[in-house]
Amino acid sequence: MSETAINSTTEPTVASFSLERGLQAWREEIDAPTAAFFSSCVHCGLCAQACPFFVETGDPKYTPIHKLEPLRRLWEREFTLWGKLKTRLGFSQPIDDALLEEWEPLLYDSCSMCGRCSMVCPVGNDIQYMIRKTREGMVASGHAPEGLIAASVRAVNTGSPMGLQWKTLDVQIKHVETASGLTVPIDQAGADYLVLLSSMEIINFPEYLEAIAKIFDHAEVSWTLSQECFEATNAGVQIGSKDIAAVLVQRVVDAAVKLGVKNVISPECGHAYTGIRWEGPNVIGRAYPFKVFHIIEVLDQLRADGRLRTEGMETDRLSMHDPCNLARKSGVIEQQRHLMKLVAENFIDMKEHGKYQWCCGAGGGVSSNERAEELKMAAFRRKKAQIEEIRPDRLVTMCATCRTQLEEGLEEYTMDIPVVGLTEMIAEHLVEGEPS
Repeated sequence: MSETAINSTTEPTVASFSLERGLQAWREEIDAPTAAFFSSCVHCGLCAQACPFFVETGDPKYTPIHKLEPLRRLWEREFTLWGKLKTRLGFSQPIDDALLEEWEPLLYDSCSMCGRCSMVCPVGNDIQYMIRKTREGMVASGHAPEGLIAASVRAVNTGSPMGLQWKTLDVQIKHVETASGLTVPIDQAGADYLVLLSSMEIINFPEYLEAIAKIFDHAEVSWTLSQECFEATNAGVQIGSKDIAAVLVQRVVDAAVKLGVKNVISPECGHAYTGIRWEGPNVIGRAYPFKVFHIIEVLDQLRADGRLRTEGMETDRLSMHDPCNLARKSGVIEQQRHLMKLVAENFIDMKEHGKYQWCCGAGGGVSSNERAEELKMAAFRRKKAQIEEIRPDRLVTMCATCRTQLEEGLEEYTMDIPVVGLTEMIAEHLVEGEPS
């Protein structure tokens, strides 16, 4: 348990996280869907066969339903007649710090909250949603990974889980403007779109911002960055803290409202998209006065409106990794394939793709959890097997976390297959000097 805890203020604090706080957080999370979940689960094991962490290790402790055992015990003990009777007779299993310490790696290291288990559940239980609920109690009890705690503290204090500040992005902006000859708009009130980035894109894939500048200049899109909020990543969603998540969402809302934009664009980052689009209104308790889109949705709409003029085609054998948050959880599946048709003549889908694709293993905060590195690479073996089936020359994706995991995994398993971002690929094929 870390001495440095986190809360929703703007400064790191030492908070008295405790077992009782964790149990109380779970009591607040237990609702009718939770009761229905535990009452209807038939322990068929199908969720296990959908989980890359179980499939690639064969270890039964990585079965998705097993990861929820601490929350299930509390529900049984305090919310069921049978559980209350067992407790009174002394037959109920305890929930203590030892149990939570044992379960912490199961809830954070071996689950990317990809949702494949939820998709295959025969009784419709949303297992990844229950993982999210269970993490609320784990954080409150002080049982969360050091890496995720540190990322959450940095996100609260600086707005970025990697601790980036505007001056870092400003350097990238100047590089983009020098290389492209374009001006990157900053704090432009009344723009149609506020563009958010992820820290990983700023540090690992700075070409993404240049691609955005080129495409929006080409399509004559009104857009802006905000100096007050440029980061879309929500560490609160990853670690399982609604309070932290609300602080980070509210920053986006405040920046968008201040600039008076009509739309907010999430970057090529899967969980950032679901965090701001689906969880955001719930964690701050009200609807947004603007719409939220993933960058791929915006690009596909520009394509449909005839505002993307491209030339030339990629001739390599290309395939695609669908980010779980985008495809399985949000139904954004055909948009990226429409865009691929603009620029690729030799595209092949993996056997299981779209909502059925296998997770890369790095989402849900796993990539921020140094302790999970070995397990993360073990889970990647399922994606590796998919790639080996079709042997593409290059892979395309639209999530910075997935892209990093794909690159690291392919290197780990000595597979020489470059990975590229879809937005950058579209930018490379624009008809130069010809606005739409």
